[in-house]
Amino acid sequence: MIKMNGIRKLYATGKVAVEALKGLDLELKGGEFVSIVGPSGSGKSTLMNIVGCLDTPSEGEFFLDGERVDQFNGNQLAEVRNKKIGFVFQNFNLLPYATAYENVELPMIFAGAPQKERKETVTRLLTRVGLGDRMDHKPTELSGGEMQRVAIARALANSPKLILADEPTGNLDSHSGAEIMGIFEELWKSGTTILMITHDPNIAKRTKRTIMIKDGVIVTSLNGNGNGSSSHE
Repeated sequence: MIKMNGIRKLYATGKVAVEALKGLDLELKGGEFVSIVGPSGSGKSTLMNIVGCLDTPSEGEFFLDGERVDQFNGNQLAEVRNKKIGFVFQNFNLLPYATAYENVELPMIFAGAPQKERKETVTRLLTRVGLGDRMDHKPTELSGGEMQRVAIARALANSPKLILADEPTGNLDSHSGAEIMGIFEELWKSGTTILMITHDPNIAKRTKRTIMIKDGVIVTSLNGNGNGSSSHE
């Protein structure tokens, strides 16, 4: 699903160039459930932005679902984002004046899906995340956990091959966070590939592989039983 070779990312800030990623290598197979952990400033968000085709690497090769996307232009990257990737954010990023139904429907409108298909899919997804009776509610009428459920349903709207979740439980209490992780686990069991950034070790333990990133490189990759490898490339 993901193959990265020698990914570097430099940001020019005035006269100083900051190297956020320093020749990073990463492989993620289809159907994996992986968390990325690391201290603030380690490169986690930069890596997620590149994987999500929101940013491009300064150097290196990036293959997503068999396509070399590091050479794509802006329009091609936008198409990949809309068709192959679903995003779940810490702050939910829902439209405040739209209902749960309308928020989930929006990516399908952008993709050109017909109305009948949109209605069937949105209803099915909101029911799947336990909000079948809350479709007409706006974000201000929902709890944090419910808003994140809407965000997950929206991420699934175009049947993406990959879900990227950036601190999806960061703004939730422990009970709501556990419920959201339960939904992610069900998605994984149904075949969805999930890559998640988290600062919470208890959340990371619930994924099937944990990647530690530090100073722009991957330093360890551990599977669910604690076995894995270390690297300092």
